[in-house]
Amino acid sequence: MVDGWLVAEVRAALAGAADPARAPGMQAYMKSDMPYRGVPKPVRTRVLRPVFAARTLTDPLGWTATALALWREAAYREERYAAIDLTGHRAYRAYQQAGTLEMYEEMVVTGAWWDYVDEIASHRVGPLLAADPAAIRPVVLRWSRDGDLWRRRTSIICQLSFKAATDLDLLYACIDANLDDRDFFIRKAIGWALRQYAWTDPAEVRRFVTARGDALSPLSRREALKNIG
Repeated sequence: MVDGWLVAEVRAALAGAADPARAPGMQAYMKSDMPYRGVPKPVRTRVLRPVFAARTLTDPLGWTATALALWREAAYREERYAAIDLTGHRAYRAYQQAGTLEMYEEMVVTGAWWDYVDEIASHRVGPLLAADPAAIRPVVLRWSRDGDLWRRRTSIICQLSFKAATDLDLLYACIDANLDDRDFFIRKAIGWALRQYAWTDPAEVRRFVTARGDALSPLSRREALKNIG
């Protein structure tokens, strides 16, 4: 089911665009054990566009298998970015069903760093939640109490783009489940999610921050109120 041609072409395109002088700095910035090719996002987007256009995966199972092959067998971090890019390509919008969440969960847990997780949470899990809340909402709520840090971060930030459509009960439940967590990425996520919703309803965010009082970390509070005072 894996499209070997597509996997090979993605790798070849990234290799052809490699900038070895840039790679060490990118790896150091991301604190990555996996090396980089030295391909920044704009270049990656440009070189992968014709590859993705040349081959449309007509089977959802083949699409999933190919994306996971790129992800699991990656030798360079850009190959994992390409796997995420493939999952978000417009040709596969119809494949974004509740069952796709299993693939994204694997990427969140095995990726275990903010560059992967934030993209997947806000641009993959979030749209699934919006399209099928009955199926996805219970999973997101369960992730908010999970032992894995990155599932919990995903639960908190998956509604970043929802604006007035934000499920506040879900957002607050995910935040409240993590108020005692001292991890930077969780506290930052809480503040980020609240700050984003504050563009829609600043009074409600002020109310929530006040109501939680000292239970909300200084970092979360500062981030939440950054744009509203």
